[in-house]
Amino acid sequence: MRWQLTWNIVTFLFWKAIKMASLLVAISFISFLLVKNSPIDPIQAYVGADMLNVSQEQREKIEEYWGLNQPVMEQFMSWSSAVLSGDLGTSMIFRLPVSEVIGERFLNSIALMSVAWVLSGVIGFSIGILAAMNTGTWIDRMIKWYCYTLASTPTFWMGLLLLIVFAVWLNWFPVGMGVPAGVLAEDVTIMDRIKHLILPALTLSIIGVANVALHTRQKLIEVLSSDYVVFARARGEKGFTLFWRHGLRNIALPAITLQFAAFSELFGGAVLAEQVFSYPGLGQATVEAGLRGDIPLLLGLVLFSAIFVFVGNVIADLIYRVVDPRTREGKSYAVKQ
Repeated sequence: MRWQLTWNIVTFLFWKAIKMASLLVAISFISFLLVKNSPIDPIQAYVGADMLNVSQEQREKIEEYWGLNQPVMEQFMSWSSAVLSGDLGTSMIFRLPVSEVIGERFLNSIALMSVAWVLSGVIGFSIGILAAMNTGTWIDRMIKWYCYTLASTPTFWMGLLLLIVFAVWLNWFPVGMGVPAGVLAEDVTIMDRIKHLILPALTLSIIGVANVALHTRQKLIEVLSSDYVVFARARGEKGFTLFWRHGLRNIALPAITLQFAAFSELFGGAVLAEQVFSYPGLGQATVEAGLRGDIPLLLGLVLFSAIFVFVGNVIADLIYRVVDPRTREGKSYAVKQ
């Protein structure tokens, strides 16, 4: 019944919320300890080249201003209480609230990851179907070779390759950055942003094709070898008609949930791609915060990325629970119906 499905979903989301809260607490504590034990001196990273001109008294004032002179646990408790009240602190690099930096960079990253997510899903799903429908042929072997090669290819290497070929040699796209250099913000057009987005998005989508394609291929091969498909073949169904009636609905759901579950890989790949292309997103901000000892920004990005990945996994689980009754807790009820 509908009320039981609703109750199962509410219970599922409740326990997921508890798991996310405990996960964020653990990640926050571990990340804070790792950052505090980092060899990078946040004061030196904050001052930069003028560090030799900073006296001991000035250094102590900077430490007091940022709260770095307090014991580690006291710093963690102060930061945690501020986060619970909605204040992620102030970035030492950008001199802006961490929430503003994340919000601005997230708009760039979400555009990049959305394009790559859609392209990798559509292309991977399509070539996976093509390989399964031509099992054992040269088409299948070429697609498998392509996917296995991509699965072992580092993101930064693919980014550098595309950058050299299409930006340096052919001069089809800009070398990097999110907007043209030296152009005022109000003069930047949508086409300018799209041109700077294409190469990083292609880098992520090309790498992300492999998992979806191989999973779709294997799932469709299993479907096509099932008894009901064999019976359909005996009735004269074949080719695209056979796939459309019996294959598509059995492989679409696993492919979609796999895409949502791949948020962690997508986010990790975005960090490398943005660094290669100097694209102003969350990935580049994470690298800058780590190298320059910006503790508030780095911890804010860690929390945000953890929530982003966790939400993707929850959406994948939720789709399965809604569509497939066997994954619900009310399993016996679904079977009886």
